[in-house]
Amino acid sequence: MEQPTSQADHMKLWQQRLRALEANIDEVGHLESGRDKLQGIETRAQLAFRSQSAATAAKQEASKELEILIGEGRLVMAFLNAGLRDHYGKDSEKLAEFNLPPFRGRRRPVAPPLPLPEDVR
Repeated sequence: MEQPTSQADHMKLWQQRLRALEANIDEVGHLESGRDKLQGIETRAQLAFRSQSAATAAKQEASKELEILIGEGRLVMAFLNAGLRDHYGKDSEKLAEFNLPPFRGRRRPVAPPLPLPEDVR
């Protein structure tokens, strides 16, 4: 028989072994303490699995809520940015205090160098 590799495989094997031990308790009574220990481990593992599943669901819910809040926050930030630019003026250096770049004009495109006349080359 192959060795279990995943958590689910281990749990399935434990449950099968516990059922078989229970069915044959009169023949393997001397293993009762080991069976009890495995039963306790299996029960705790089931609880941990449920807890892990609940945490995954909670994480997904928190992620959804965070996406909604970020969307709302972006809208409010756009409103505030427009208000600050309206109040101080779009080219005011005071905007830098609010981490907004003041408008400093467009950069002039760099003209390509003029070609040299044929006789200079």
